[in-house]
Parts: sequence; C-alpha cells; structure tokens
Amino acid sequence: MDNLEIVLFNPQIPQNTGNIGRLCVNTNTKLHLVKPIGFSLEEKYVKRSGLDYWQYLNLTVHDSWEDFKKIADIESMFFFSTKTDKIFWDCSYRSKTLDKPAYLIFGSETSGLTPQMYNDYKERLYTIPMFGKHCRSYNLSNSVAVVLFEGLRRNLSE
Repeated sequence: MDNLEIVLFNPQIPQNTGNIGRLCVNTNTKLHLVKPIGFSLEEKYVKRSGLDYWQYLNLTVHDSWEDFKKIADIESMFFFSTKTDKIFWDCSYRSKTLDKPAYLIFGSETSGLTPQMYNDYKERLYTIPMFGKHCRSYNLSNSVAVVLFEGLRRNLSE
C-alpha cells in the first residue's frame, strides 16, 4: 500500500528483518531501515528469512534517525512500543500531510527506541496489549505484522 510504510530503527536480528521484508513485499509496503543495523544486509539469515522475496523489496536504508527525518514530518510518524498505554487500534494510520505516507516505526529488538525518541514522540506512541502474566514484549516481526494489517484493514475499509 502506498499510504503505509514500515520503519525499523536499529534492527538487531536478521531473521526478523528478513521476515518483515517478506511481509512488506507481500503487502506492497516500503521498508525503511535506520542505522545502526546490528548485522550485514548481505547475511544469509536475512536472505533466508526473506526467501526469494528480498530481491523485490522496496527498501531504503538511512544512515541515521536524523537522515530519516529529512523525508518524514512528525505528523506522518507513528511509533510502536511496550512503553505506553495507548493501544494500537487507537492509531489513525493516516498522515496529516497528504503527500506523505504514514510511517509505522518500531525500535530495536534489544533496546527499543532511544530515551530521546520516547520523550520527543510520546504523544505518537502506541502499544499492542499483552495479556499473559510473564510477558515483556512480542517478537518484532509479529508486532509489525499485527500493526501493519490493522493499518491496511483500516485504510482499505475507509
């Protein structure tokens, strides 16, 4: 979909990025990776997870968060984390800037977003609820799938 794009900030696990890349190809969704990245994009794990889809991925790699912000304004960014009480189905999934997609932004598997990002974007932060007793977080590729499909469902039904 042209109106939603996935952003992974500082991804650390190549298999997750590979799975997310495959998801993006299958939903026609652009993927942005924001450095630092905890692995090489040439690694066999990324390509194995992405299977033969990786060659079709619409991918942009940004050198830093500041570099990514050159293409996105705050009104087009939505952040997903365990560090909020606002539920992901309350997210609008719409950029207020008509010529911009909505960027669905996820932090690294090991450390999430930076403290500065949590502070700067706290009003734009959403979570996926967890109901188990012993849970800290969901797997990143599962979280991206849940959030992306809610956004697609919402945008396709409007």
